[in-house]
Amino acid sequence: MARRLVVAGLLAGALVVILASPAYAAGGGTQTLSGLISNLTTWIVGILAGVATLFLTIGGLRYLTAGGDPGQVEKAKTALKSAAVGYALAVLAPLIVSILASLVGGG
Repeated sequence: MARRLVVAGLLAGALVVILASPAYAAGGGTQTLSGLISNLTTWIVGILAGVATLFLTIGGLRYLTAGGDPGQVEKAKTALKSAAVGYALAVLAPLIVSILASLVGGG
């Protein structure tokens, strides 16, 4: 069951990458450090939200298919807790990146 979920997630991710339209540079010039940090923040939030959604889906499916098995219910609860942590990090990522940028002198 878990192997099928992982394969389905990988296939969905591959389809997103394959079907995504290419991104073109706006000005063709060099990018500033603040622009790079902004893009980095966007990528971090997107990746964290995607992984958290995957854990939420896996946890929900495990909970639905547990059938009263305490071991499976605990695994489902662990996945749901991981999803909550992932969403919290996705929300806090801009703040974390801005603090790191100010520490290294980028903002």
